[in-house]
This record gives sequence, C-alpha cells and structure tokens, in this order.
Amino acid sequence: MKEGLLMRRKDREMDRKFALEVIDKSKYGIVSVVDKNNMPYSVPISIVRDGDMLYFHSAMAGDKVELYNLEPRANIVFVGEVQVPNLYSKDELDELLKDKKNANLVVSTIFTTEFESAIVQGRINRIEDQNQKIKVLKLICEKYTPDKMELFDIGVEAGVDKVLIYGIKIEEITAKRKKFDESGKEMKWMRKG
Repeated sequence: MKEGLLMRRKDREMDRKFALEVIDKSKYGIVSVVDKNNMPYSVPISIVRDGDMLYFHSAMAGDKVELYNLEPRANIVFVGEVQVPNLYSKDELDELLKDKKNANLVVSTIFTTEFESAIVQGRINRIEDQNQKIKVLKLICEKYTPDKMELFDIGVEAGVDKVLIYGIKIEEITAKRKKFDESGKEMKWMRKG
C-alpha cells in the first residue's frame, strides 16, 4: 500500500487485497472533498470498482456536480461488516463482574465493535466517452441490480444522457480490521479467519 494515509493502529492494518474486497462488498462509499469555502463536503454514493478505478453516477446538476467538475482530490471511505462481538456466555459475564481487575478486558472485548474498512485517495474525473459511460453504468447495475440485467439495454438507452459518470483512480489505499477469533482473541495484523 502506498504511504500517505496515516494509520495509528498498525496492528489492525490489512493488505491491498483485503481493502479491495471491502470496497467490492460495500453497499456505498462516502466521497469527501473540500468545497469552495474550504469546508468538508461528504456524500454517500453507490460505487463500483473496475481494477484500480472507482466509478459512480450523478444527477446532471447540484452542489456535488459543481464540486466534482473541478476534478478535486477526494477521500472515499468504505465500511464492510460491522458487529458487536458476542464472546462470552452469561456465566462468563457474571464471572467478569466479580473482579474489577477485568475492567480492561470488559472494555476491549465487550464495549467494542468488530469492523472492516478501507479508505481511498484519488482525484475525481468526469467520464465523457459514451461507450465508457455505458460500460460503467453496466458495472453499477451488475453490482446493485444483478437480477434485473435483462432490462439494462432499455434502461441505458433512456438514461445514459440523463446522468453524469465520474471516475476516481485509486492513488492511495489503506484497510483496517478488528476481529476476534473463536476463542475471543483479537486477530492482529494480516491474520485471516
């Protein structure tokens, strides 16, 4: 992974392959840019990946269109699976309550979440080529409406000229995960399972 994105918990860092898997299974990504007033501007967007490119579509007008047409640098955050771990039986929880020395264990294994995430940095570019736009729309539809693809040709004919398509080349990418194994031990750096 390319340097640039800082990660405090290196013990939870995952590799590029894992990051791409998180992107592919995420229902959406949150695209963040800096607006004209130097303020953060973030929008959740349905995103599809093709190799090192991320693609999404947009309406023809609006605040984000004005910002994205400036080809800004962007951060895109993806969140995969998230859950509160359930590592202890009722009897084990009752035992933990008996001794205040268990406070750190309680905090780190009960009042926490298991998660996986990926963060991408890149520059937003508008896609103008009609064939490329159709290809991207097909990729988006295959991800989000795979059981309706027999209607794609009708839909794309009616809609391709009513949407804007943007691409972001993945310039930097990081991934992070917190997960416990079956015994309740946190799985540190790159440990699969």
